[in-house]
Amino acid sequence: MAIAAIAFSACTTKEQPKTLDIDNKLTSEEISAARLTPSVMWKMGRLGSASLSPDGKKALYTITRYNMQENKGLSQIYVRDMTSGEEKALTDNTSSNSDPQWSADGSLIYFSSNRSGEAQVWAMQPDGSSPKQITSVEGGVEGYGINAQGSKIFYVKKVHAADTKSSDIYKDMDKSKARIYDDLMARHWDYWDEGEYSHIFVADLTASGVTNDKDIIGEKSAWDAPLAPYFDTAEIAWSNDGKKLAYTCKPLTGAAYAVSTDSDIFIYNTEDGSTLNINKIKTNAGMRIMEFVGYDRYPVWSPDDKQLAFCSMATPGYESDKDRLFIYDLASKEHEEITPDFDHSAQNVIWADNSTLYFISPIHGTQQVCKVGAKSHKVEVITAGDHDIASISIAGDKCLSTLMTISADKELYDVNLKDGKLTQISKINAQVYDNIKMGKVQKRMVKTTDGKEMLTWVVLPPDFDPNKKYPALLFCEGGPQSVVSQGWSYRWNFQLMAAQGYIVVAPNRRGCPSFGSEWREQISGDYAGQNIQDYLAAIDDVAKEPWCDEERLGCVGASYGGYSVYYLAGHHQKRFKAFISHCGIFNFESMYGETEELFFINHDYGGNYWDKENKIAQRSYANSPHKFVQNWDTPIMIITGEFDFRIPYTQSLQAFTAARLVGVDARLVEFENEAHQVFKPQNSMVWNREFFGWLDKYLKK
Repeated sequence: MAIAAIAFSACTTKEQPKTLDIDNKLTSEEISAARLTPSVMWKMGRLGSASLSPDGKKALYTITRYNMQENKGLSQIYVRDMTSGEEKALTDNTSSNSDPQWSADGSLIYFSSNRSGEAQVWAMQPDGSSPKQITSVEGGVEGYGINAQGSKIFYVKKVHAADTKSSDIYKDMDKSKARIYDDLMARHWDYWDEGEYSHIFVADLTASGVTNDKDIIGEKSAWDAPLAPYFDTAEIAWSNDGKKLAYTCKPLTGAAYAVSTDSDIFIYNTEDGSTLNINKIKTNAGMRIMEFVGYDRYPVWSPDDKQLAFCSMATPGYESDKDRLFIYDLASKEHEEITPDFDHSAQNVIWADNSTLYFISPIHGTQQVCKVGAKSHKVEVITAGDHDIASISIAGDKCLSTLMTISADKELYDVNLKDGKLTQISKINAQVYDNIKMGKVQKRMVKTTDGKEMLTWVVLPPDFDPNKKYPALLFCEGGPQSVVSQGWSYRWNFQLMAAQGYIVVAPNRRGCPSFGSEWREQISGDYAGQNIQDYLAAIDDVAKEPWCDEERLGCVGASYGGYSVYYLAGHHQKRFKAFISHCGIFNFESMYGETEELFFINHDYGGNYWDKENKIAQRSYANSPHKFVQNWDTPIMIITGEFDFRIPYTQSLQAFTAARLVGVDARLVEFENEAHQVFKPQNSMVWNREFFGWLDKYLKK
């Protein structure tokens, strides 16, 4: 076996990398204040991927920590004994190390590291000794996976598949900075298309290294696998016999790509080099099985390799449809949905045996572990409680999960698969939770204007005094089809808002998943309708409380939540005293011409703006926020990132211009090196200072 053949020796480098100092202990002032602040939050360690060893005795995971002054962070790999709880760091602070994976027999740990200058695949002993570089791929690798036999590897890297720069087309004009396009998708999320795409390579793994590399997507294929913009290697899976590789791909370009979500699952055979699209085939009898026209992703092989599970969305162009769980039978070539009566999505799917699968599902504002029989189709919800289980790893009867809440970031938990009991096994951020007070989280059911019950999370300030009056913030969720769950966020943190003396009101308005398909789908084509009334129902309900000051209400949100802020600014009827919109949609017509993933607005708006016969689309455009600017009468802060091509930063510029010209107090905060979200440490600190500075100015008078 190639695993046994790999010779290990200590890694040597010509130049010792510089150590990134990580000293994130709380200061005496922070401990004395006992309040969550942006500075305290950035001192927290962030738990990443976690997996059990094949025998279930050890847990492998990453923790990322940051140095604010250096404006950077790095990830370290840890191993924990599941019996004793002993934890050991396997890597140090001289490089960033991520994506650790056990070999099939548990004798090696593979991982990605930039210690040689760019990200490459390495291997080490389970105790962290004898690290050895496995790949030497030019430009580095973006992801990888080793087959169970240790004889083959897939890796993902960028390839140049198309010429878009003038220096590529006109060799004599090498200093020209022009980009040249003949079709759509000139830019995507946060980057311009410069002809480079992520492709999957398959190669032999031998004692001397990686050989016989092959681009299985095709050298001139101008599309990505795994899919842009997240490039998630969970979309790629080796069969257990190590001979086949299943992967997700959307082989479309230009306008066809822009209007479609039609990705498929492909199986590459390493023995004969053939590729099969399992979503575009006929049965052995020659009959077409069914149409797969939406997103099909995340293939997972059954232990005997006879079945392939995957997640599938039924509606073309709808990126937030229910993720149905399907099984493909390799012998009969037939597909079968195994969650037809379960009105929630399936995520993080794992085979327990050839007839039983586990998965995670968003359910009623939380995320829980579920179980389903491949033949019975009976879904059983295993866990319960107000939490988000973010990931699971199963080895035998052992289950390791990462779990978080509104009041605590992810920690490792043991899950009893029989009774759903959860046992915390790590305390990564104990120094924070032991010294910093968190606000109480209320689970509130609010009556909507159409008589429904809406789950709304209400977060109270620490040391809450019901005899006092507090300013309150209405949080408008993005998506729009994303759940307001028990997640901990480093960008929009409810506890951080509460710690500054604000009551946070976070409703799961229409469009939020985990409450069934009807609730989720209602928002499409009705942006200015029922979900806006849901927002107002939530803040009006809380504002009636004696401890809420209805004269000091604010409204904040990002992305679709930013659109919500803009729309409410023209329709709030004097409720709010301050608004903050981050990367929001302001002008529907210009948004249609500026954005890239047209399938999104085609589905959610109902279509384009020039189709005057399309009543749903015309209603959407008639209710664009920019058409109600004459009603704006409240101070508004507008935040954007220069590399945001999803909701282009020009939307924010338009809104800022409008606000100032109608005489509203306004502030524009533009980050030249961020996109749709703010990730960089110092940018985050500036974001928080501006965010709370604006709210304090208008809500704490």
